[in-house]
Amino acid sequence: MPFSFLKNLSLKFWQRRESVVLALYLWRWLLISALVGAIGGSASALFLVLLDAVTEYREADPWIIWFLPAGGFLVGWLYHTWGTTSAAGNNLLIQEIQKPTRHLLPWVMAPLVLGCTLITHLVGGSAGREGTAAQMGGALADQLTKLLRLRPRDRRTLLICGVSAGFASVFGTPLAGTVFALEFSTIGKIRYQALVPALLAAIIADGVATAWGVEHTLYPTIEVPALTVWKFGATLLAGICFALAARIFSWASHNMAAFFQKQVLYAPLRPALGGGLLLVCILLLGTTKYIGLGIPTIVAAFETPLPPYDFLIKIALTALTLGCCFKGGEVTPLFFIGATLGNALSPWLPLPMELLVGMGFVAVFAGAANTPLACTLMAIELFGAPSGVYAALACVVAYLFSGHTGIYGSQIIGNSKNPFSMRETGQRLSERK
Repeated sequence: MPFSFLKNLSLKFWQRRESVVLALYLWRWLLISALVGAIGGSASALFLVLLDAVTEYREADPWIIWFLPAGGFLVGWLYHTWGTTSAAGNNLLIQEIQKPTRHLLPWVMAPLVLGCTLITHLVGGSAGREGTAAQMGGALADQLTKLLRLRPRDRRTLLICGVSAGFASVFGTPLAGTVFALEFSTIGKIRYQALVPALLAAIIADGVATAWGVEHTLYPTIEVPALTVWKFGATLLAGICFALAARIFSWASHNMAAFFQKQVLYAPLRPALGGGLLLVCILLLGTTKYIGLGIPTIVAAFETPLPPYDFLIKIALTALTLGCCFKGGEVTPLFFIGATLGNALSPWLPLPMELLVGMGFVAVFAGAANTPLACTLMAIELFGAPSGVYAALACVVAYLFSGHTGIYGSQIIGNSKNPFSMRETGQRLSERK
């Protein structure tokens, strides 16, 4: 009897102690995440306002694309002079999340990627914005490490919060931003220990960006048909097509980067020469619809049939832009590629056009970034909950059929996508032969 009483008393004590510890943990990370969210959301708001300004200027005065070589040289020179350690971008973030070192991300990473992304968009490069927001969020958040005297495992969580805040605030998708930050560093594994801080940072960052007056692109709420056997099969087939597009984009981007690094030894000349090639391509195409973010074309893909080759041109121009070392993200171009590919598939598959466009929008991104859960949540946040089942099927199939490839070479294969490639577990994508 006394033993039972003491056992119950001890159990209650430890339960209360655990509750206190968890409460302290929550309040601690609420304060840290609020700080990271405020910084990341404000940085994204500034970035989006400036990005809209340079995009409007370029569209009003398209002659600015003649400065593509000069803009490329300026971007290359800035990184060659001040950003050598920052040049790896998202891959550097991934490496620090995987194995935190004693060296903080350089603070100059944030203004450098901000300024150089704006230059890229001003002169007509084909790039996105997610990479910029994630790098700004991660670099600015990391500066808090010494100030708050965080340990290495806490620094990893802080970096994840920075990525989550940047991604969520730049797209207006806090749930997708949270899971993307947890999912993108290691294929097949999610860092659940950072779930609460990342979610808090994402929600706060999105709210801060909105409070600054930032408006995100509104996409249609997709009405979905009942899931039948034929529609199920068509969705799987579409997912395979989206996976192939993701593989082509990843292959083209990495090979273009390798070509310029091998053939052009002086770094500032790489984007200068690439800018010249990009200018020639734009002039030959006779249109500027494929440069910049391409948001008008993405929106149009939901409404009307587009040329079936749009996604291939966007792949080529984006691979050239980023491969020659202009700065910007890959995600919005992947949205463009997926949306226009879905549009092109609509005459051939028994699914509504806007549903295929929405599925492609997220699934190509899922296959290229190896983040199927984040992309499924993004579809729900952007297109409505009813699209979730179709989006999930497309994203998971695209993730599987994209294989061990992706836009982030520093990603580690935590769990193989299939039992035939188990020996690749633990490798970085860049190390695969």
